[in-house]
Amino acid sequence: MTLENRRLVVTGGARGIGRATVEAFLRQGAKVAVFDIDAEGMRDLAKPQQCWTMECDVRDEQQVLQRMRDAAEAMGGVDGVVNSAGVANGLPFEDTDYASWKAQIETNLNGTFLVCKAATPWMRQAGGGSIVNIASAQALLPTGSSCSYTASKGGVVAFTKTIAFELAAKGIRANVVCPGTTDTPMVRALLEKSPDAVNRNLAAVPMGRLAKAEEIADMIVFLSGPASAFVTGTSIPVDGGRTRH
Repeated sequence: MTLENRRLVVTGGARGIGRATVEAFLRQGAKVAVFDIDAEGMRDLAKPQQCWTMECDVRDEQQVLQRMRDAAEAMGGVDGVVNSAGVANGLPFEDTDYASWKAQIETNLNGTFLVCKAATPWMRQAGGGSIVNIASAQALLPTGSSCSYTASKGGVVAFTKTIAFELAAKGIRANVVCPGTTDTPMVRALLEKSPDAVNRNLAAVPMGRLAKAEEIADMIVFLSGPASAFVTGTSIPVDGGRTRH
């Protein structure tokens, strides 16, 4: 098992890409602390001495700091984090009010910052670690929908590249996974609300289908483990060829 006894924190682990990542980490033998606002949705993931579920709003600095301490105490330290908590509204620019804009930035960008900030001292104490932040193919090649979501995820890419540079000498790697449109509860909700936006994305995918959450998780596992020891500061699309980077 390539991640055996590695101590990892995953935000947004109750469903979608976050949940698939937690399940993949557990199969690899890692210890995992799961942060999510949906306490009931992640409850069945809990496993004695291997997986701890902790209710956490990543927008709340004090809550994030406390939960990171709780995770470190439960697992005996923190070796890595995955920021998968996110929201999307599918609104075009002219339909986006300031409240909608702020909601995307607060969860997708500010939440990522707060979790990385809280985790870094623990990873330094462990002698190094890995950060994997989840952005979006929209951050690499916007398709003209959901300006607030795209801006928030573009910020995640720039932020991650910056901290990768700053933290490299401390043994901490930071990378970004940029999923294409993925079959998750969030995307299904968007399909009902804004089918044109989702279908526009799919029309540009050479492989012609939605990604599976497990396919995104496979890349996250790679970036969280020893096989990617010399990989940092990258933004990797997993999008069926839509951005063709």
